[in-house]
Order: sequence, then structure tokens, then C-alpha cells
Amino acid sequence: MIKIFYKQGPEVLLSQRLAELDTIGRENILWIDLLVPTGEEKRKVEALLGVEIQSRAEAEEIESSSRYYEEDDAIFLNTNFLSPSGEEMAMDPVSFILSGACLTTLRESPLRSFDTLQLKLQARPEEFPDGAHLFVEVMDKRVDLDADIVEIIAKEVSLFSKRINQQEDDINEEFLLDINQLQENAMFVRENVVDKQRLISNILKSKRCPKDPELRESLAVILQDIASLINHTNFAFERLEYLQDTVLGIINLDQNRIMKIFTFISLLLMPATLVASFYGMNVQLPIADKWWAWMLILGFMGLLVLVLWLIFKKRKML
Repeated sequence: MIKIFYKQGPEVLLSQRLAELDTIGRENILWIDLLVPTGEEKRKVEALLGVEIQSRAEAEEIESSSRYYEEDDAIFLNTNFLSPSGEEMAMDPVSFILSGACLTTLRESPLRSFDTLQLKLQARPEEFPDGAHLFVEVMDKRVDLDADIVEIIAKEVSLFSKRINQQEDDINEEFLLDINQLQENAMFVRENVVDKQRLISNILKSKRCPKDPELRESLAVILQDIASLINHTNFAFERLEYLQDTVLGIINLDQNRIMKIFTFISLLLMPATLVASFYGMNVQLPIADKWWAWMLILGFMGLLVLVLWLIFKKRKML
């Protein structure tokens, strides 16, 4: 699907007809948004811009040269947009091409930040004189959404910490796996915002970066926001590591307590077992022929258990 946003006087209009690309005129086009485009749509846009649009496989490569590069009159940027998917995070690759005053975007999934911007573009066209302003607005809204995800992670970390402090009964292996999943999400968020930080830093260093001081200032503010997000994410990750160590310690203490109980019971019964084994031998033993012998033996066994328990209690080994 293709969406073409173009200027007509003071207004910005929307067209979804590929054939209108030639009639609109490149100088009037602000934004070409390609959502799961067909081969024909990609070829038509490539012919209009005079550049080659990357494939999805190329856009997902992690090398710096693939995430950001420049050609004669175009800047190519590739990044990922995060979206919560159940307990995990889904990463949707998005490609940007800044060519003159036109912004071209290529994506495979619907994104809320794009839908919001498209409505804003048509409602307040005076705020977006060219594609660079659109790109800055997309990145600004995306960083805001990333900040919301970081806040959600921080709240979940606080809930996990509260559960541990209250010593709830569900502090077990499953709880440890939940912490591990939250760690994975925090790593995804950090990787995502660092990627955006690298892209925006490269744009500011580029000779093709627009000279508009307000635009450059907006990019600098986004960089500051990203740096703050990275710090918050690192702090959340450190807290998760601490919680993970704490849960492991609690689980180990519980296991040690269980082993201690079994060991203590075995030690308590050891003297009694020895006496019972001794008098269970098929030989003539002292007082074995007396009618009260069994009561004496039971009493002696109980006395040994009591003495051993008192010794452990006195030495604070219980």
C-alpha cells in the first residue's frame, strides 16, 4: 500500500493512487509512505527518487554502514520500532529515505506513531514544510513511546521488588523466569534506543543535514531524551540483576533449610536407630528377658533424642 502526501497551496492532500506520482510532481511531494509495498510500487518510487530502495533483509542488517549511509542527494536510515507483544517485545524494521524535501518510509507493519503523524500533517500542514521535519516528528514520537515502555518496565521492576520484600509464596523458579523475561525486554529497549541515538548523531554530523537551527535543536533535544532513556534502562537492568540474585539467594536458602531439616531429623534418629539395631540382634542381651525391658529401651531411645535436640538448640544449630 502506498500513501502520497503532497502540497497543494496551503493544504496537504493524500493520494493512494500510484499513477498520480507522475502528475503530482516531485517538488510537491512531502512524504511517501510504503506499507508492505508491491514490486511495482517500489520501482515507481525508485524511478521518482532516482535511488534504490533497500530490501527488508538489507534493512535488518546490524552493521553501521547498513543502518545509516548517504548517496549523492539522499540519506538512508534503518531502525527498529518496538511494540509490546504479550510478555515479549516485537521489533518492526522501518526504513527512511531523505531525498531533498521528500521523506520516503518503508515498513512492514502498521505503526501508531505513523498514523498519528499522518493525521497531524493534514490538520496542521504549516508545521511540516519538508520531509526532514516529518522525520524529526516521527523520531520524537517514537522516543516518547520508548519512554512509555521504559516506564512500564520500571513499574514491573518495582512490583517484583515489592513481592520479594513481602516474601510472597510465589518466589520460585517461575518468578525467576519472569525476571529473566523482563531483562530481555530491557535489553531490547536499550538496543533500540542506542540504535536511534547512533542514527540521529550521524544526521547531525552529516553535511546534508538541514541547516534550520530549530530542526537541529529538535534533533539535539531528542538525543538528550535518548541519553536519559539509556540511563533509566541501565538502572532498570541493574535492579533486575539485583532482584535475580536476591531470588536465587531466597531459593537457595529455602533449599538449604529443607536439607537442614532432613539432616537434623536423621541425626536425631541416629542414636535411637543404633539402640534399636543393637537390641534387635538375635543374641542374649542384658535385661532382654525382663518384661519391662521394652519400656526401658524406648525410654532410653527417647532420652537420647531429647539430649541431642538440646545440644543442637544450645549451639543455635536449629
